[in-house]
Amino acid sequence: MARPHYSSRLEDWFNVGVAAVLRRRGWRERIIPQVGYGNTEFVRVIARVVLGRDPRNQPRYDEDQVVRGWRAFVTAPATKVPVSVIVNGQTFETVTDRGGFIDLAVPVVLPPGWHEIVLGMHGDRQARARIFVPDPDATFGLVSDIDDTVILTMLPRPLIAAWNTFVRDEQARRVVPGMAGLYEELLADHPGAPMFYLSTGAWNTAPTLSRFLARHGYPPGPLLMTDWGPTNTGWFRSGQEHKRTALRRLAREFPNVRWVLIGDDGQHDPQLYGDFAQTHPDHVLAIGIRQLTPAEQVLSHGLPVPNADPGAHDPHRPTAVTVQGPDGHALRPQLKSVLTRPEPT
Repeated sequence: MARPHYSSRLEDWFNVGVAAVLRRRGWRERIIPQVGYGNTEFVRVIARVVLGRDPRNQPRYDEDQVVRGWRAFVTAPATKVPVSVIVNGQTFETVTDRGGFIDLAVPVVLPPGWHEIVLGMHGDRQARARIFVPDPDATFGLVSDIDDTVILTMLPRPLIAAWNTFVRDEQARRVVPGMAGLYEELLADHPGAPMFYLSTGAWNTAPTLSRFLARHGYPPGPLLMTDWGPTNTGWFRSGQEHKRTALRRLAREFPNVRWVLIGDDGQHDPQLYGDFAQTHPDHVLAIGIRQLTPAEQVLSHGLPVPNADPGAHDPHRPTAVTVQGPDGHALRPQLKSVLTRPEPT
C-alpha cells in the first residue's frame, strides 16, 4: 500500500496533539448521528465521533435559539474509537477513521419506512440515528444539491462563505422560495420514494443543515456530504468527484429507481448531472436546474453568467430532459409536465 500523502500525515499529527490537549481539559467523546438509509440487502449507518465540551456544562440549543455557525466547528475528530451499532437487535462493531467518521453497511434488512438504531461507545448507548428504507418497489427518487439550490449560501467565495458559516447565526440564512413545496409535492406523488441531499459541504455543518431543512419544511432524507481537508493522495478532496461517486453508488444500490436530479447553475451541477445521465441513462428521469441571478453568479464563481458546461452543446451527447427556473415555483410546473408525460414506446 502506498504511503499516505504528507498532508494527511501532517493533519493526523495535528489532530492527535489537539485531541490530547482537549482530553486533558475535560473534553469528551460524543456521537453525532446522521440520517442513514437501507435497501433490500443492507442498512448504511453514518455518524461522526468528535471531542466536545462536556454537554452537562453547556447550554442546550433548541429551534428557537440563535446558534452561531462557528459552534459546528468547535470540535475535534475522535479517531480509532470503537463504536457499537445496534440494528434490529443485532450488534455490529466498528472503529472511527482518521476523520472520526463511521460509514458502515450492515447486512440487516428492515421493512420500508423510518426506523431508529442505537450507537454506543464504551458499553453505553449514547445516540440514536434515524434510518429510512424506501419502498422496494419504488421507481422514482429525488436527489437535491444544497448550496444555492435549497439554501442561499453564496459558496464558494471564501470571505462570504466564511462569514455565512462562522459568523452568522443559522436562522439568518435564506431559503430558496418554493423548493420545499416542490419536493414535498414530488414525494407525495410517489409514496415511499427515496430522497437524498447531495452536497460538497463539510460534515461539520450537517447538524446545522438538518435543522435548517426541518425548520423550512423540507422533507427529511439522508445527507451525503464530504470531509474537507487533506486526503491520502493530496491536500484537498474533490467536491465534483464526491458527487460523481455518490450518484454512481445510488445507481448501484437502487437499480430500479429513476432519479430527478436538482441543482443550480452556479457551479458544476449541470455538467455533473449531464455526465451521469449520459453514463446512466436508465437511472435519470429528469434534471432540474435553479438559475442563479447575475449577482448570485458573481458571488458563486466571479462572473455574472452561469458556468459553461463543456458538453452542453454536443449534439451526440444523450442526456435527460432538463428544465430551468429561478426557484421552486418556476421549476414545479415544468417538472410536473415532464413527470406526467407518457413514456415513449
